[in-house]
Amino acid sequence: MEANLFLLLATGVLISAGVYLLLDRAMTKMMLGLLLIGNGANLLILQAGGSAGSPPVMGREATQYGEQIADPLAQAMILTAIVISMAMTAFILTLAYRQYRYRTADVIEDDAEDAAIAKIAARPGNAAAAPDHDASDDPTTGRATKHGDQFGPKFFEEPVKGAKDE
Repeated sequence: MEANLFLLLATGVLISAGVYLLLDRAMTKMMLGLLLIGNGANLLILQAGGSAGSPPVMGREATQYGEQIADPLAQAMILTAIVISMAMTAFILTLAYRQYRYRTADVIEDDAEDAAIAKIAARPGNAAAAPDHDASDDPTTGRATKHGDQFGPKFFEEPVKGAKDE
């Protein structure tokens, strides 16, 4: 199989430009980045489908390719990807229009409320928050003591002696 260098370079350029645009905070640039990545993936699938050939229809031959038949799976996958990317584009345009109607700003900012909730929900840094901590150290108050996790008499902490050790 011979690969077309121009299509491979175009695939790399489209995907890298799409990733660059996707990392921006403007919603329209993110949408364009997703579209470029989708088109780059379609070109990559086209290259993976192999060389050109006759149409994949039984009993039909093109004189240019003879018995060599094109791979129909790559064509079907690209067609499906085009339909999905059109639906995704319509959805993203709808989100962008709705955001414009409410805020008139295209930039997606950090959510201060989410950061505050994450800070509250974070585990405290004291020893009582450790996963292996037993809250019943002090039987009356349930607070942690300086002794740590002691679960009973001292002989519970000692190694078990076998019959031959005694």
